[in-house]
Amino acid sequence: MSQLNEPKPSSGTDGGQPKLAEFLRRRQNAFAKILKEKNIHLAFFEDTEGRRDPSVRYFTGQPSDALLIITAEGKSILIPWDVNMAREMATVDAILPYTDFGRNATTTLSQILCRKDYLGELPAEISLELPPSTPYPAYQNYQQAISQTMENCSAPKAVRLLCREDGVHQDAVHMRAIKDEYEIYCIKRATAITDQLILLLEQGVRDGSITTELDAALLIERECRAAGCEGTGFETLAAGPSRSFGIHCFPPYTAGAFPAQGLSILDFGVVVEGYTSDVTLTFAKGPLTAEQERQLELVQTAYNEALELYKPGLSIKEAAQKVDAIFAAAGRTMPHSLGHGYGLEAHEWPTVRPSQPATACFQPGMVVTLEPGLYDPSIGGCRLENDILITEEGNQVLTKARIIHL
Repeated sequence: MSQLNEPKPSSGTDGGQPKLAEFLRRRQNAFAKILKEKNIHLAFFEDTEGRRDPSVRYFTGQPSDALLIITAEGKSILIPWDVNMAREMATVDAILPYTDFGRNATTTLSQILCRKDYLGELPAEISLELPPSTPYPAYQNYQQAISQTMENCSAPKAVRLLCREDGVHQDAVHMRAIKDEYEIYCIKRATAITDQLILLLEQGVRDGSITTELDAALLIERECRAAGCEGTGFETLAAGPSRSFGIHCFPPYTAGAFPAQGLSILDFGVVVEGYTSDVTLTFAKGPLTAEQERQLELVQTAYNEALELYKPGLSIKEAAQKVDAIFAAAGRTMPHSLGHGYGLEAHEWPTVRPSQPATACFQPGMVVTLEPGLYDPSIGGCRLENDILITEEGNQVLTKARIIHL
């Protein structure tokens, strides 16, 4: 039996769960408005093996393996691998089986352009945008297939095929960075379960029921699924003192002692309705050396001072620069960014680093990590990571990860 209770934090909608279908339609309509403003008639998304794109789930609710077309008029056509799943989970205008198109993305896109019954009336000349991850040979195949199809149907006679790093797919990424009410509801459920796991992990370490990296990782896996999670957001990273010098330890966990004397790191997240959490604990088991104590102090100080800069309207780079300056004054360097957005993926835009343009600011609705860390092969590593919701008034720390002294 699970030791966790599945929490249901208030969503702001009469205390109940927001209706996903309503939010999916809002997202589709908001994206259609962007298409119309940029004179793009159709946007094509691909979430398949080798080219994953969480925007498909973001716009439709379909968890994976599907193609998606959204038009500037707000029409949405989903072409899933699993039709039964799509009919149960997706909110779109049309669901067309991938098998109807020979399970071929090129064929799918070119043939659907002829389907007025799904796309509506299109102009004689249209702009169609492909995902920026599309390889050039695939782009050429799309061009050729579309040209051939246009000769045999009364659909658009000319298609301007676009594939750009800074195109409308990037607009979708930026949309996903500002979480709506439904997303915040899911994230708060995930972070509440995460906090319960943190308590179980600390209890297990203190009572001796957790003695290895494997123990910690499997407890997270078992308990999160028993609590109704889809799984972990990424492979759990559990590193005892001999391996905690790695930013992301390799392998992710072993049968090695955890925690042992020194500094140990545990990095994990859990997924609720597609949305992950992401936290890192450091276990400090004494006696510690002066260098280890100083490293813990630096990371905690950096965390405390950066948190004051995670506020709406403040430049994202400012927080990263502040932490870099704290570490530099002590002769140390942090080898990774200070944080990142997350949601349907463990790493999303924005990244909290000094190279961000000054115009990139924290905005209400962003959920970003704050995770200063220092690592040294001779003394081990320390990282402190929590999930931060940017609010109109400032911020809300969603998780209770910390440096745990043993």
